[in-house]
Amino acid sequence: MSESGAQRPDRQVVTTVAVVVFLVVALLFYFVRLGGLAIAYIADGGFAGIAIGIGMLLLPVVGLWILWATLSAAFAHQRLARRIHEEGLEVDTSHLPRRPSGRIEREAADALFAQIKTEWEADPDNWRCSYRLARAYDYAGDRGRARDTMRRAVALEKLERDPGE
Repeated sequence: MSESGAQRPDRQVVTTVAVVVFLVVALLFYFVRLGGLAIAYIADGGFAGIAIGIGMLLLPVVGLWILWATLSAAFAHQRLARRIHEEGLEVDTSHLPRRPSGRIEREAADALFAQIKTEWEADPDNWRCSYRLARAYDYAGDRGRARDTMRRAVALEKLERDPGE
């Protein structure tokens, strides 16, 4: 394979990015249309119209905040995943038994979690350990703790990258 071929993103990545871009554009279009309708209700001047317009105007504001928070978290998680990959510290699950659905068998996921949690306990302030623990939580099916631990990993990595902040 040529060097440029190694740099080419695979079809799944391109498809995922295309879907995300489409959804963001569709949401932005929706927010603009909803904002226009809200302003029209407010301009109508009646009490009910103003109240509905203000309520409708809040929806795009909240939607934009949710969109920003989701995308910024996704970019931060992707940055950590890229760094972990570059450092060769990804959690290797290739040898673990899987269910027909592709998910890791529960016992194997729990054993992997116990191993990675021990690594994390030895160095809890290292973003790499927190990232690996978040992945282990995810493999074990504990999505809530996986999200919380990934937020911690992002914060720790930011401190490492920008120590003055």
